[in-house]
Amino acid sequence: MRTDDLIDALASDTGATRRSPPRRLVLVAGLGALAALALVLTVLHVRHDLMPAMRGGMFWMKALYTGALGVAGYLAIERLARPGGSGRRGWILGLAALAVFAVAGTVQAMVSPHVAHALHMLRGHSWTHCSPNILFLGLPMLALGLWAVRGMAPTRPIAAGFATGLFAGGVAATVYGLHCAENTFTFVAMWYSLGVLMVAALGAIIGRWALRW
Repeated sequence: MRTDDLIDALASDTGATRRSPPRRLVLVAGLGALAALALVLTVLHVRHDLMPAMRGGMFWMKALYTGALGVAGYLAIERLARPGGSGRRGWILGLAALAVFAVAGTVQAMVSPHVAHALHMLRGHSWTHCSPNILFLGLPMLALGLWAVRGMAPTRPIAAGFATGLFAGGVAATVYGLHCAENTFTFVAMWYSLGVLMVAALGAIIGRWALRW
């Protein structure tokens, strides 16, 4: 069990840990991205039209969205890894990015010529395995991130675990774009978001006990 005195003592020693979380988290992101890339190359495989796709705007819009979710997780956990820290900046960024894509996806579906077309934009060709694939790619970084955060000083384990999962999910979803050929706001807003949130939820569940001290 934590005590108020111990938390106060840790909080008074922030000078020793102020630079540690950013360095560790950047390393976690780098290793997590490499692990996700290795899984894409060896298990899922890169989309066959990657080079033409990279010349299109939607490829980079997906990366911008998922990257923003990853940055949101980083901003949250960078603060939550410190005694008494708050992830408010990260939560605001994450919710803003989610809201923008949700609105764009909804509008895109609403202006479609008929319901069948809207359903096709929502489901695409891979809706059944998009979210699980993102979870799969995010597991190595989530494990590494929780291990790194455990060595810091989080005082809110569930929130810290969720933020770590959001961080890992955002990075994994960005790398997943190298494999996924879906290109509608509607699809990304639903299934990419769900995949990232699955990693975040798993982080919160594990963090509840793994980040306690």
